[in-house]
Amino acid sequence: MNIIFFLIGCSVFIALIFLAAFFWANKTGQHEDTYTPSVRILFDDEERDDEGQG
Repeated sequence: MNIIFFLIGCSVFIALIFLAAFFWANKTGQHEDTYTPSVRILFDDEERDDEGQG
């Protein structure tokens, strides 16, 4: 029974770490650019040098 309490405590602790990381990412502006990913697919990729194929 003690191991269940230990595992629940570890789970809550890890969840709090992930929650803190999420708030830190929002605070530092990680999620502010919502425009660029939607138009990135429209730009052409750089041309590659495909020597040796053909």
